Amino acid sequence: MAQDAPVTTPGAAHGSRLAGGLAFALVSAATFGLSGPLARPLLDSGWSPGAIVLIRICVAALVVLPFGLVALRGRWAVLRRNLGLVTVYGVLAVAGAQFCYFSAVAHMQVGPALLIEYTAPAAVVCWMWLRHGQRPGPVTLVGAAVAALGLVLVLDLLSGADLNLVGVAWALAAMVGAATYFVISADEDNGMPPMVLAAGGLVVGALALGLAGLVGLLPMESSREAVAYAGVDVDWWVPLLVLGVVTAAVPYVAGIAASRRLGSRLASFVALTEVVAGVLFAWLLLDELPRPIQLLGGLLILAGVVGVKLGERTTAVDHSIELP
Repeated sequence: MAQDAPVTTPGAAHGSRLAGGLAFALVSAATFGLSGPLARPLLDSGWSPGAIVLIRICVAALVVLPFGLVALRGRWAVLRRNLGLVTVYGVLAVAGAQFCYFSAVAHMQVGPALLIEYTAPAAVVCWMWLRHGQRPGPVTLVGAAVAALGLVLVLDLLSGADLNLVGVAWALAAMVGAATYFVISADEDNGMPPMVLAAGGLVVGALALGLAGLVGLLPMESSREAVAYAGVDVDWWVPLLVLGVVTAAVPYVAGIAASRRLGSRLASFVALTEVVAGVLFAWLLLDELPRPIQLLGGLLILAGVVGVKLGERTTAVDHSIELP
């Protein structure tokens, strides 16, 4: 006698989608968080932000492009239809966000730069409210406030950080790119698989950075000096390779997959854990030991993410009650 096929309930499917989205988001945040500590010694040795980002994005594009072509399956019409979206994603979310972040790091501490960039979740909430009418509820707002407090503690700003106005401006520009990344990544209506969007954005980003370098808009300075991490000298090409494969190719693909499952608002708040990852990697690679108050801040970030998710559920219930 044939056995009955297992029945998958909507709740179980939703739970599996949520768990998968959270896993992808944490992978993306952790690998993105490695970029700042890796890039800082390169910047100190004479590399310009433009040169680092160009090599990083080119390496990532070479890694992801073959997988993107396989995922596209010859559906070039889908890519042509979304050419404008891919261009905006590549210029703002890939090239713009990364170049502006590294430019900020060149003028200020990594921690404050990340804090300013990661006001992006608030920008996403405002965008979804103004553009799509998704008004945040009180629980979401409380969760956002708790996460913001956690960021302040993680970055140890209460002790007094030295902020550079030029660095602040670059970090705010990086925030715009990060917000664009979350909003576009979460859009499932364009018909593009996550791998295709990631590959297209990386290729466009590499072309935009290369063109800007050729016409002289971006300084392209490099150095062949060895760089040190935790007292160990490594050849200059090693961190560049890791920046391209581990901190660009992996997190962009994982981040898009996360946003498709979680939505732009929740995905952007889970991505706040990138700051925690950045602090931990700075400890491991640059011998910067986190203080207990920073660990407390990490717990508050997680609590804030939970609050945002609970707020989304409450909003969903309220909308279902209002339907006729």
